[in-house]
Amino acid sequence: MFGVDFSELMVILLVALVIIGPERLPKVARTLGHLWGRAQRYVNGVKADISRDMAIDEFRQLQQKVQQEVSSAEQGLRQATQTLDQQAQQISTAVKQSTQSISQTVSGAPQPAAGIPQQTQLELQPPAEQKKFPVD
Repeated sequence: MFGVDFSELMVILLVALVIIGPERLPKVARTLGHLWGRAQRYVNGVKADISRDMAIDEFRQLQQKVQQEVSSAEQGLRQATQTLDQQAQQISTAVKQSTQSISQTVSGAPQPAAGIPQQTQLELQPPAEQKKFPVD
């Protein structure tokens, strides 16, 4: 992290040995080791918190995108159902108008010949008799 080489580390240890003394050097080294470990744990904890916060922000953005997509899909579905309802109403109106015009045409038609009920005129005419060929 600081770019300390082995030779520089040896010089630092030698100076520490001279300044602190051989009796207190192991205790100071142990204390520095504990402090260094705590500092590393703290830095790792901060990094984890930051990455967790970033992940939460990404999830929120993803949730907003999904909600926008859902709302646009709902809007498209509403428009489609409105269009279908309008077309169904138009078809219904057209069918009503055509049945009214057919009923007016039928009621305005001349009366059928005597003895033939009006009901039979509206039915389909039966097909002409088909010629039967002998089967050998």
